[in-house]
Amino acid sequence: MTPEVEIYDTTLRDGTQGHGISFSVADKLRIADRLDGFGVHYIEGGWPGSNPRDIEFFAEAKHRTFRNARLAAFGSTRRKDVAAADDDQVQLLIAANTPVVTIFGKTSPLHVREVLQTTLDENLKMIADTVRFLKANGKFVVYDAEHCFDGFKEDTPYALTTLHAAEQAGADVITLCDTNGGSLPSEVAAITRLAREQLRTRVGIHTHDDIGLGVANALASIEAGATHVQGTINGYGERTGNCNITSVIPILHFKLHTRGVPAASLPLLTELSQFVDETANLRPNPRLPWVGSSAFSHKGGTHVNAVAKVLSSYEHVDPASVGNTRHVLISDLAGRSNIVMKARELGFDLSSDAVHLKTMLAAIKDMEHRGYEFEAADGSLTLLIRRVLSQEPPPFTVDAYHVSMRSEGGASVCEATVKVRVGNERAHTVADGDGPVNALDAALRSALGTFYPQLHSVRLTDYKVRIIDSTTGTAATTRVLIQSTDGVTEWGTIGVNENIVEASLQALVDSLECALINIAAGA
Repeated sequence: MTPEVEIYDTTLRDGTQGHGISFSVADKLRIADRLDGFGVHYIEGGWPGSNPRDIEFFAEAKHRTFRNARLAAFGSTRRKDVAAADDDQVQLLIAANTPVVTIFGKTSPLHVREVLQTTLDENLKMIADTVRFLKANGKFVVYDAEHCFDGFKEDTPYALTTLHAAEQAGADVITLCDTNGGSLPSEVAAITRLAREQLRTRVGIHTHDDIGLGVANALASIEAGATHVQGTINGYGERTGNCNITSVIPILHFKLHTRGVPAASLPLLTELSQFVDETANLRPNPRLPWVGSSAFSHKGGTHVNAVAKVLSSYEHVDPASVGNTRHVLISDLAGRSNIVMKARELGFDLSSDAVHLKTMLAAIKDMEHRGYEFEAADGSLTLLIRRVLSQEPPPFTVDAYHVSMRSEGGASVCEATVKVRVGNERAHTVADGDGPVNALDAALRSALGTFYPQLHSVRLTDYKVRIIDSTTGTAATTRVLIQSTDGVTEWGTIGVNENIVEASLQALVDSLECALINIAAGA
């Protein structure tokens, strides 16, 4: 491995500026603990004094001991024409009591004149005075050169002068920031090389993803000599997001053979990504490289056939190396290899010459033609395979159902009646709900609860409706996808019908049947 690249995580500050991202103090502390355990070098906690939440976070963080990471407080250079010691914002950075302080300053003459509305000389003094003051107070100082690449393209000599001002005042790291996220890798690499030639201080990189090059630009800078990279988990951040360090970290290790986080942490990467998404109350992005659920998914029959023989034929690394898993997707593009590998993934021992293989493949392709889609419905696919392989009767049958709507006090109330049969016994229940599907779900669970009280722990986590052939108007075929969980396992089921209630019932029945299979398997 070549020399280390420092990982600086700014999920708790820059990441929270992303649309829909909000963390409580308790959330931030939990994420900080997880990042520290994972082995990042720096955790940027927020901007002290900018809001009550960050004030409370730093007050609580004072009592935490981080084993691997150093906590950083973030702020700006002093205000124009005010001594650093007299600037309230700078004083709050000291009061945060973190070992590291990160400040940003202006690199672009345009920003100095139009945003700060001061002189180029005063901007240099603001940078140097603030860094010098923080160093005098015992802080490790990271200087973020804001709009650095724009500044270099606008006025290279002045941009270099700002970096020298920070270095001469004692900055420990000088980070080149592509704040607008609009630079190209070639530009980032050239400017990084120039900065490395001019500076003795460690050079870092901070990129945004406005044109989809956040990770590419960070890597271009690293290959040009940067040894400190800033980013966020899952690429959270302002506008289209920051550099996604869940991509940078494994690329450093597996592709650039460079030390970043400890090698032992890499199999925990997917878990970390999902933990932060869960804490942010966001559904994980399945298409994220490395950690997304689709990152190692195979659908085309030719691809799956090749993977079955040589895994590396369509996988650049072993999914387990980053804590992810391989998925074989089933669709009308599937071949025999898809069915065999998917069956094994689901726990069925099915050889490529199995008698039932042709039947399964024909059934799946016919159902997909009618609107079914099994890529997100592993639960329904499991049941299909079981029904072909096993002659066991289903655990229950819905003999009849009825859904109606009535008005009570000016409000609409939906009512569902369900008749179910379990063996030779029957149950007939009625339930109200906020809508027809909610009422049907409640009635079905109530009926089955008599026979299977274990189902009380099962809950729906997501419900999606898709119109398949919209040209037929209100008679269109409807696809319903349901995600369910028992608190340990999650599974997806599907229903398709011209009647949305019937499609929903199909998905609900499959969901509860899968739950019973999972319960039996765990017994």
